[in-house]
Amino acid sequence: MSTPARTIGRIFLGASLVFAGVSHLTVAREEFQAQVPESLPLDPDTTVLASGVAEVALGSALLLARRRRRTVGTIAALFFVAVFPGNVAQWMHHRDGFGLDTDMKRFVRLFFQPVLVALALWSTREPRR
Repeated sequence: MSTPARTIGRIFLGASLVFAGVSHLTVAREEFQAQVPESLPLDPDTTVLASGVAEVALGSALLLARRRRRTVGTIAALFFVAVFPGNVAQWMHHRDGFGLDTDMKRFVRLFFQPVLVALALWSTREPRR
């Protein structure tokens, strides 16, 4: 049985992913393109759309999955690791987006990605007994 804190964390993370994914697909497509590394051999808009679909799917799974929560949490954590190079690229190439308009703000943001990884894993595990 999951604890209330873990449930709240999972619901928060799931809802945040759904919101971000919908934003990828609609109002923030250009903002998210600032995070696509130049070295990625895909069209930035295609990358943003694909990651938006993935975020909606992952967020929905975090909100709805009952049997495979641990697996969904692991996949979400791996997704956060996979998109981390985009955050690094935004910092290294001095690209503005989402109010991250200074190198310091972009740098500080890098430290939040491990928090998302940890939250994805922690919120989808059963507490130790």
